[in-house]
Amino acid sequence: MELDFTKDDLPLMANTSHMLVRHYVLDVDVDFRSRVIGGTIVLFFETGGRCRKGSNEQLEGVCHSQLDETCHNQVDQTCCLPVPNASACSTKSGCNDFPVCGKGENDTSDKNGSHGNREQASGISSSKNCCDIEIHGSEDFLLVLDCCDLSVLKVEEVDVAVVPGIDKFITSEKLMDASEDPGDLRNQIVHELVTLPADHWREQLYYYRCCSQAPACGELLFVTGPWSLEIRKAGVQLPKDFPQAIRICYKTKPEGRSLSWTADQSDRPCVYTIGSPINNRALFPCQEPPVAMSTWQATVQADACFVVLMSGENAAEPTESEKGIFSWFYYVTMPMPASTFTIAVGCWSEVKQETCGTDAQRNEERFPLHSKADVRMFEQACGHSPYPCRFQDPVAAAQVVIPHRLFAPGCLKESCEKVLLQLIPQCLSAAYALLGTHPFSRLDVLIVPSNFSSLGMASPHIIFLSQSTLPGGNHLCGTRLCHEIAHAWFGLAIGARDWTEEWLSEGFATHLEDAFWSVAQQLPVGEAKEQQHLKALLRWQRLRDEVQNSEEDLQVLRPNKENTGKVSESGASVIKHGLNAGKTFLQVHYLKGYFLLQSFVRKAGEAAYFAFLRKFVQDFHGQLILSQDFLHLLLKDIPQLTRHGLSVENVFQKWLDCSGIPKPLLEASRAWQECRLAQQVNEEVAKWIQVNQRARKRSRRKRQCEEAAFQKLLPDQLVLVLERLLEKKTLCSKTLECLQKIYHLREQDAEVRHRWCELVIKHKYIAGYGNVEKFLKEDQAMGVYLYGELMVNEDEKQQELAYKSFATVRDQMDVSSAKIVTEMLF
Repeated sequence: MELDFTKDDLPLMANTSHMLVRHYVLDVDVDFRSRVIGGTIVLFFETGGRCRKGSNEQLEGVCHSQLDETCHNQVDQTCCLPVPNASACSTKSGCNDFPVCGKGENDTSDKNGSHGNREQASGISSSKNCCDIEIHGSEDFLLVLDCCDLSVLKVEEVDVAVVPGIDKFITSEKLMDASEDPGDLRNQIVHELVTLPADHWREQLYYYRCCSQAPACGELLFVTGPWSLEIRKAGVQLPKDFPQAIRICYKTKPEGRSLSWTADQSDRPCVYTIGSPINNRALFPCQEPPVAMSTWQATVQADACFVVLMSGENAAEPTESEKGIFSWFYYVTMPMPASTFTIAVGCWSEVKQETCGTDAQRNEERFPLHSKADVRMFEQACGHSPYPCRFQDPVAAAQVVIPHRLFAPGCLKESCEKVLLQLIPQCLSAAYALLGTHPFSRLDVLIVPSNFSSLGMASPHIIFLSQSTLPGGNHLCGTRLCHEIAHAWFGLAIGARDWTEEWLSEGFATHLEDAFWSVAQQLPVGEAKEQQHLKALLRWQRLRDEVQNSEEDLQVLRPNKENTGKVSESGASVIKHGLNAGKTFLQVHYLKGYFLLQSFVRKAGEAAYFAFLRKFVQDFHGQLILSQDFLHLLLKDIPQLTRHGLSVENVFQKWLDCSGIPKPLLEASRAWQECRLAQQVNEEVAKWIQVNQRARKRSRRKRQCEEAAFQKLLPDQLVLVLERLLEKKTLCSKTLECLQKIYHLREQDAEVRHRWCELVIKHKYIAGYGNVEKFLKEDQAMGVYLYGELMVNEDEKQQELAYKSFATVRDQMDVSSAKIVTEMLF
């Protein structure tokens, strides 16, 4: 597979067919002074046939409810083994405006990206132009990891055989056949460790930690390319003979694209993973392909003024590792792709509720959770490789609301208390009512800095939300929270085997967001349907606009068609358009996926559809899927869908493999335009047209904008009113003034304010320019295309506003956003 680095495809270089990471152990320091995270990462592998999916045996006697404990007794113990030259593998933490505890070590990389062991590594060929690394002849085997924007200082083999207590693995019967070669013995020990039964997870984490601190037994040769880290051991030609436990000493770079070093809304330093198109390869060397399902544990050190949040099953409590330095430990026992790993370090404040009570309720009348079929789920074996699974734990399965915490910068605590704090249990309860068992044992929610390029992002055990979700009531905040909670099932517990099939994550989350939010609000069935029809109309208009204004290639939900899910012999692959900056701001995969799922609901009925969805979750949690996996089971479980002419091939042809708007959708859109809430919008818009006509005629009638003449609108209705008014050629300034006054547009949620800013720009309403400037600064996730609208009018004041606003936020802005805005302005 030849790579063309001038294109916008994202290469996944790791040769996962040869060796597969099963566990990562990170031990890193966060240095805010140099904007570097540095330390060590130890990778534990399996090779050959061992890389295949584990057995489907049922996990008996595993109670995951204990996973909420911090495991101080075993997991968090320090295994006192010296690491030679440990100082060469770490940095000291420090932070702006706080006492600095030391400097990180100087970067020893050369201009070509090669690090350490230069004399020995000079013979390694870089994979700059080819994803596939072959094994043939007398050449040494190359382990290829995904890596970008990292300074790799040293790579070494870990001598796991010297770990105290490891003799329990050495005396195993499976080791009796091992050769006398120390390398083979070490690999057998690692194999025994990574294949421990699921109910031995505490012991497994403990020995992972001890092994990660064992001394090295030899340095390995390595070289870095633009997208990869290639490692070899002289004389080793086969993956099975390659070290199965390696330690990499490394540092991130300040410009690394996996992290954002910025200031929070209280102007305190922070760093967090931003959901970059390159995922986490600029945070640590890893295997990026989704098939590399792994667990992890991490010890993160930072100054005592910081709080470390991370994807982890335990709610970590800091321990003082040295004066002024706190250490935070997190772990995960459910295998997931490395791309889902998330970290956020900052001066976050926890937002707590005064009472423990919650009004979250299950809506069993509308969606009875446990049918007779559901009760049998505890008797079924899970389909994933063994891990301590919550779906097999009756205690976890009965947990309506999982433990959760809320964090935010100090200046936003009051807003979070008013809006978000009560929504979390309500939305978690609604999700449980529809889908059942929560896949994860706990949840942290963090309000991230204003440079965050999205309204939300879900990762295992943690959700990032934009500050844009907080103003203007609970509607935007609630719907976005529901969307991110839905990703716990679709996107995390069930992931796409091919990343180009984004709709399997985003389409499902968009679809479930409406259902969750209706249940969270405890809406009557009729009212819920009306609001969902209105939402469908808004999304229909958004999809129609995007299809008209985007490249056709970016509109296809299954761009690889019959090659979807296929990789090279080594396991390497390419994600089409994975680096396209504009793709980040498109919602075609969200919207077309949503409409496809809605069409299934209409044909099957809500009760049958959600009963199937719970069964699908039960069958496929902990696994990776392709579109056909979902479609085959859907048509098998709801056979009446085939009577509507549906088949897997039909869905591919009409929905997934084509650009543009699917033909079945054109027919369905008429019903949404005729719904009662949409008709109210039409009446409201007609009134505003009359107001505008009178204003243009300079009518002297008083109270022409009298508030009583206008209806009280839902947030989505107000968005639709403004969108309809945007279609009008001219609106005079008096009309815009009345519009703002009647609806209090400056105090509405970000979706409404965005449309208001569009009206201000289109009609050159100077009195509203301050609103646009504020939006571009505080709502960066939604403001990107306003820059284009400011420039297209060729108005001097508007262009000056665009340049001024961009200059204010450019240094902190997300890289993809900054690239798009730069193209618009310069």
